[in-house]
Amino acid sequence: MGGFDFGSITAVLPFLLKGLAYTVRLTIIAAAGGTLLGIVLALARLSHRRWLSRIAAGYINLMRSVPLLLVIFWFYFLVPVMLQSLTGAAYPPKIGAERSAYFTFILFEAAYFAEIVRAGIQSIPKGQVGAAYALGLTYAQAMRLVILPQALRNMLPVLLTQTIVLFQDVSLVALLNVTDFVGAAVKIAQRDSRVVEMYTLVAVVYFALSFLLSQGVRRLHRRVAIVR
Repeated sequence: MGGFDFGSITAVLPFLLKGLAYTVRLTIIAAAGGTLLGIVLALARLSHRRWLSRIAAGYINLMRSVPLLLVIFWFYFLVPVMLQSLTGAAYPPKIGAERSAYFTFILFEAAYFAEIVRAGIQSIPKGQVGAAYALGLTYAQAMRLVILPQALRNMLPVLLTQTIVLFQDVSLVALLNVTDFVGAAVKIAQRDSRVVEMYTLVAVVYFALSFLLSQGVRRLHRRVAIVR
């Protein structure tokens, strides 16, 4: 550590910031897409139609039971082969590493967000649904206007906490040679032989951002929590 060179960091800072921007962008898109798909999955799992509930539960349990890294590799390597088999094409279609990353994280995180949304909906007293029906609202209207707005307050801190975990998990896309923050640091470390500087910087940045975001979520939880 006595030879730690801060100049090696400042010289490549624009490249590192570009990688960090990609990491943040992937996190936001995956969180937004995962939340929307998670809401659909949660409603499907709570449905009184048994076949629909079983399909949603099967998907959620599958995604929550396999490692994220395996899902990334599965989507990147096997989905093109499956599409080739289904379409009869001469060659597997090129999905690309970045596109695979977006699809993988949305589909994977949706399973976790679905359970958070389901818990949030179930935290609302059943009398709220009965009151909505008494006012003449349909099931969809009751969910959209009465249940989900209240459930959002209960599940928002947990959703944000899961997003912080997602932010950390995005670093796995470096294994697909995607230039995210970790990927950019790895490339520079290998090119310039600055392993200590690059990996130390990555650790510090991840710790600082994750810690600050966690503190923000904690404060938000105290402000939006519904006292019963």
